[in-house]
Amino acid sequence: MVERKDQEWITFLEQSLNDLLSKDVLLFKNLKPSMLTEDAAIYLLTYTQGIEAEIPYYVGRTKNLRRRIYTNHLMGSTTNARLKKYLIADEAANLILDPATAKTHIRDFCGVRWINHNDTRIRGALEGYFTGVLFPKYGIAEEH
Repeated sequence: MVERKDQEWITFLEQSLNDLLSKDVLLFKNLKPSMLTEDAAIYLLTYTQGIEAEIPYYVGRTKNLRRRIYTNHLMGSTTNARLKKYLIADEAANLILDPATAKTHIRDFCGVRWINHNDTRIRGALEGYFTGVLFPKYGIAEEH
């Protein structure tokens, strides 16, 4: 196993998080599939409150961002769209009762940002780090 020097790894993790958070959020209400890369990525789904605040909802990783975000999270069933499943199960989100209202909520109030990375293990490490630092509302206990 190749060892990284601790400080180099910490710097890499922190810089990757800064890269993710410095990206403009792409709002689902403006989303077209062609706006998303088909490359591997680590992504952050957020609930947007105006232009000033975002609440981290979900951190994930994928081999194909376009398919995961558009086809699964937005258009998919609760089997493939975990965020929809979590929104429906969340008793605090009492107006989201089915996949259709979950899709409307995501489209109207959520956004996505991402960074690309081809290495599967690095994507997994970044997903874990981003989850630990951002502590998204959904997808933590259920996924890991």
